[in-house]
Amino acid sequence: MFLNRAEIIDKINHFSGRNEPFLFLIDFDGENGFVLSPKEADNNSLRYDIGGRKNGEKTVKKETFDFDIFPVDQETYKKAFEKVVFHLKRGDTYLLNLTFPTTLKSNLTLSEIFDISRAPYKLHVPGQFVVFSPELFVHIGNSRIFSYPMKGTIDAAYPDAELHLMADEKEFYEHNTIVDLIRNDLSMVSTNVSVTKFRYIDRIHTNRGDLLQVSSEICGELPPGYLNKLGEILFTLLPAGSVTGAPKEKTVEIIRATESYSRGFYTGIFGFFDGHSLTSAVSIRFIEKTHNGLIFKSGGGITALSDMESEYQEMLKKIYVPVD
Repeated sequence: MFLNRAEIIDKINHFSGRNEPFLFLIDFDGENGFVLSPKEADNNSLRYDIGGRKNGEKTVKKETFDFDIFPVDQETYKKAFEKVVFHLKRGDTYLLNLTFPTTLKSNLTLSEIFDISRAPYKLHVPGQFVVFSPELFVHIGNSRIFSYPMKGTIDAAYPDAELHLMADEKEFYEHNTIVDLIRNDLSMVSTNVSVTKFRYIDRIHTNRGDLLQVSSEICGELPPGYLNKLGEILFTLLPAGSVTGAPKEKTVEIIRATESYSRGFYTGIFGFFDGHSLTSAVSIRFIEKTHNGLIFKSGGGITALSDMESEYQEMLKKIYVPVD
């Protein structure tokens, strides 16, 4: 089922060039993933719900919902944070998305978590992981490409949360940096790129309270025949800017030297092509099954204006399941 980079590109081009639907997954390193027809996805017991394109039936939901987390301690986080700050001060990076795995104990299976989570982009790979992402990576259709980078999070219960989030200097700088990065990325595959909507807020309901998150909309025009090169277009944009930082290449190098684990499929992308348009999401809000149990991978953007305690708390706030 799993393919290497060249095989993924060829298979995406094969399906999209013939206007045939497919489901796809690509890891953070861009070296592993799959491209499957809907029938092949069903045969491999994959579950997905991506922008309304979905399959499978719900399992029986448990009456109780246990969700206990055991994150890294602040001292461990601080050591990694200080490494990032060192590179920020040297000018090696201007924004870096620092992430950690958190041990999770729950009475729910990955399939049950898939069922109860309320997110626009969901994928369950049996025995491996479930992702319930709020963040669209790119939407491609009618010769246009759209991206919706998400940067900026606050507890909705915080007094005047929306005003505080929109006025926060660090959050504005972080969001603006990513918007600029994504605009440059889209310019590599499209023309007439513009920011069509800047800094709007979405509310997300979770099992640990509501969150407010800030996104923007960026759009470009694709060249004729783009469906024959859809694989190359996607890989040109990888890895996703919102979960790496800027400048992207150097920041990814620092991430790999700083983080204490392999991201794997976390912060990669997944999506569905319906024969005419493609909808893809960033693989965040991610629970993985390991030989030691479940882990929840989460993190946030670090800039020169970041406060260690605040960033640690933001990482913890993102450990949730979105529920009604």
